[in-house]
Amino acid sequence: MWDLYVLNIGAIFTFMVTMFVIAQIKKDNSIVDIGWGLGFVIIAFVSYFSTEGPHSLRQTIILTLVSLWGIRLFLHLLIRSIGRGEDFRYANFRKQWGKNATVIAFFRVFMMQGAIMLLLAYPIVLVNAAESVKLDVFAVVGMVVWVVGFLFQSIGDYQLEVFKKRKKHKEEILKSGLWRYSRHPNYFGEAAMWWGIFLIVLGVQNGWTAFFSAAFINLLLLKVSGVPFLDKRYAGNMDYQMYKQETNLFIPWFPKKLNL
Repeated sequence: MWDLYVLNIGAIFTFMVTMFVIAQIKKDNSIVDIGWGLGFVIIAFVSYFSTEGPHSLRQTIILTLVSLWGIRLFLHLLIRSIGRGEDFRYANFRKQWGKNATVIAFFRVFMMQGAIMLLLAYPIVLVNAAESVKLDVFAVVGMVVWVVGFLFQSIGDYQLEVFKKRKKHKEEILKSGLWRYSRHPNYFGEAAMWWGIFLIVLGVQNGWTAFFSAAFINLLLLKVSGVPFLDKRYAGNMDYQMYKQETNLFIPWFPKKLNL
């Protein structure tokens, strides 16, 4: 397994350095987000094709699911970025870091994201290093959970993009479709996909150790890089504050009825 990790460290380091060079040429560090899903696809392919012998159905399923998620997310973010310029978060970082922005961005943005990728990709590496075992009920349930997550992320992203093109003013809030039942259906979908992968991998030797990967992505989405940024951005928006009271933060559920 550690041999696979060494190969993947080399592959991801090369990938992130390439992304960094492109970002400096474009003066846009937010392209690191575009490479997020694609990085996992690279890890999945390196892990799958670096192992000997016929591949198990479980290994092929993981390769397929990770590729579907990663390539869709990569294309979605790539298309969305056209003509937008640097995301406000990275533009603020650039101002804060001043003349050292390039060096700091290399380590704190690109190398850090690469390291996080390698940590989260543990189930992908594990399943390719493990001996072949038959699919079990956990794997079947995991595939169902993954599909639900994929649909939530894909549909949620689509609804958000359509809304952005139609909204009448900058502070208008999307409160229909999946966004009526969760304030972050796309993030919920991403978390669900990782829990699905955990369940699929659970049947291999030491598969339970992949639990931390799904738990870690949940933590990142809820406390670090996902939800907090948006909540902070709309802190002064009264319509959003009402929306917060009515709508679940993460796990989709029916809206609350408020007594006004």
